Amino acid sequence: MVERALTLEDQIIAWRRDFHQHPELGFKEFRTAGVVARELNAMGVEVTTGVGKTGVVGIIGDGGPVVGIRADMDALPILEANQVEYASKHDGVMHACGHDAHTAILLGVARMLVEMPDRPKGQIRLLFQPCEETEGEDGYSGAWHMIKDGALDGVDKVIALHVASDMPAGKIAINPGHISAAADNFFGTVIGRATHGAHPDQGVDPIFIAAQVINALQGVISRQRDPIHPAVVTVGKINGGTAENIIPDDVTMSGTIRSYDRNVREKLWADVEGAFALARAFGGDYRLHLKKGCPSTHNDPKVAALIHDTAVDLFGADRLFERLPSLGGEDFSLMAERAPGAMFMLGAKRDEINRPHHNPLFDLNEGTFKDGAALLAETALRILQGQ
Repeated sequence: MVERALTLEDQIIAWRRDFHQHPELGFKEFRTAGVVARELNAMGVEVTTGVGKTGVVGIIGDGGPVVGIRADMDALPILEANQVEYASKHDGVMHACGHDAHTAILLGVARMLVEMPDRPKGQIRLLFQPCEETEGEDGYSGAWHMIKDGALDGVDKVIALHVASDMPAGKIAINPGHISAAADNFFGTVIGRATHGAHPDQGVDPIFIAAQVINALQGVISRQRDPIHPAVVTVGKINGGTAENIIPDDVTMSGTIRSYDRNVREKLWADVEGAFALARAFGGDYRLHLKKGCPSTHNDPKVAALIHDTAVDLFGADRLFERLPSLGGEDFSLMAERAPGAMFMLGAKRDEINRPHHNPLFDLNEGTFKDGAALLAETALRILQGQ
C-alpha cells in the first residue's frame, strides 16, 4: 500500500493545491464537491451528491462489513499571507486547517482501493463532509447533516485523519479515548440601568457587574473543577457602552466552554449560569443562552489499536508520536458516536516558521500526504477483513 500511495503522490498534491487555490466556506463547497464528484465518477465510484447539503458520498464495493472514511472539505474566513504558487485565489477565504489536504488524501484513498483487483468483500463509504469549522443557520454542522441524511446508516466502523502543522512531518499520533473536547458556546447579557457616568448611584452599572461575572467564570475553572479533568471557560467577546460619560443599560459577552468528561460538561453549564446569576447580587439581571456544540471526540480503543498496529506495520514504530489530547472541537465526534471510530493525527510540519492552524501562514509539508492515504486505505482493508 505504501508503494501504491507513492505512485499517487503527485496527483494527491495536485488535488490539494487545486482545493487550496479555491477555498470555500461551510455549506458553500459547491466547486469542491463538484471536483470530488467528478474525480470519483471518473474512477467508477458510485457517487451521491447533496448529502448533508453540500457533502459527497462515494461507495466502493458491497456486501460484508461497511467502513466509513471521512474527510472534511470547508475552509476558513482568513486572508492568506503565504506567497506560494497555490495560494488562495479567494480574498478572505483560506484553507487554514488542512481540509484541502484531507479531501485530496481521501481521493487518493479512493483511487488506491478502486484499482485493487483482490479487494476484500465489503463496502467502503467515502464521506466527503461539508462545514466542520462552523455551523449552519440551523445551528448544526456538516457531520450532523450527513448523519441526518443517512450517510452513516449501516456503517460498522468509521475512521479519519487530521493533519497537524505543529507535528514533525510523517509522524503519526493515535491514542484511544478522548482526543478533542466538547465545544459549547455561551451568549450572555448583563442587564443594568443606564445613568450619567458622574452619578453611578442613580443607576446599575452593567460594566462593573460584567467584570465580576468574568472573574467568577475564571473561578469556575480554578476553584470549582477537579484539576484531573481538564476544562476551559473563555470569554472571547464583550461589548458595552456608547460614550465615556454614560453608564449603559447592558453589556453583552460571549465565549466558549471546553471539556472532555460528560459529567464535567454538564456541571460547567450550571456553573456558567451561576456566574451570570451573580448580576442579581449587584442589583442587575442577566440573560444567558447556552449553545451546546459537538461532544468530545472519543477514539474507540479497538479501532485506535488497529490504526496503531497498521501504522507500525507500514512505517515502523519509530514513526509513532505521543500527542496529548486537544481542547479544540471536532465534529467527527458525532460520527464516532454512531459507529466505533477513531481519528489519527498526521504530522505535516513544513518548516521552522510558526504555522499554526487557523493562521494566515498555515501551510503543510505535502510529502506526508501519501502516508496518510496509505494508512487510511490499509486500515479500511483490515476492517473489511474482520480485524
